This record gives sequence, structure tokens and C-alpha cells, in this order.
Amino acid sequence: QVQLVESGGGLVQPGDSLRLSCAVSGLTFRDYAMGWFRQAPGKEREFVAAVRMGRTYYGDSVKGRFTISRDNAKSTVDLQMNSLKPEDTARYFCAADRSLIVSTIATARQWNYWGQGTQVTVSS
Repeated sequence: QVQLVESGGGLVQPGDSLRLSCAVSGLTFRDYAMGWFRQAPGKEREFVAAVRMGRTYYGDSVKGRFTISRDNAKSTVDLQMNSLKPEDTARYFCAADRSLIVSTIATARQWNYWGQGTQVTVSS
């Protein structure tokens, strides 16, 4: 079965960096768009970043600070997060979809497969 397993979350201070990783199995990784979303308590799931057909996409709140990358040989997708802010605190989820179109890339319900998430807390 398809599995997406996130790792790398933790407690960091404002201004710090953190790198999340998502290991994927059970699908032909190179054929899938990969994305990261986040969800804070009481809020809707928010688009963070995605990589699809060699192009990357970012949510406005993370542009210039976060970088998504994928390794098709390892079936992993990473999210490098720099200059972290308290408002970045959330549970971060990895997602995969094979037939996503660009216009829906930021819509959580359009993504087919999800991991369980990893918690990121930014606090002094």
C-alpha cells in the first residue's frame, strides 16, 4: 500500500532552520506530484509547497524562506525551512498525487495520498 512518512519536525527558535523529509513507498514516485501542507490547531490545512513536472510552487507565506526538493532515486521529498517564524508552527503533512493540475495544486482536497504529519514548533 502507499505510505508517506514524514520526519524532521521539532522545537526550534525563531530564525532557526529545519529540514523535513518525506519517504514514499508503494507508488511510482517519479510519476507523482509531491507537496507539503501544514495545519495549525483550529485552522484549515494550508498549502506550503509542491513540486510537479520539474517545477516548484510555494505558498505566499513561505516564498523565499522554504525550498522543496525531491530525490526520485530515493523516493523522498524534502522541505528546507529557513528563517522560521512563530507563525510557521503547525503540523506539516506530505502529500502525493498523480493527476493534479496546476490550478488545483494549492487545494488540499485535490491531493490523493497523505502522510501522518510531523510537528514543527517555533518558539522562544
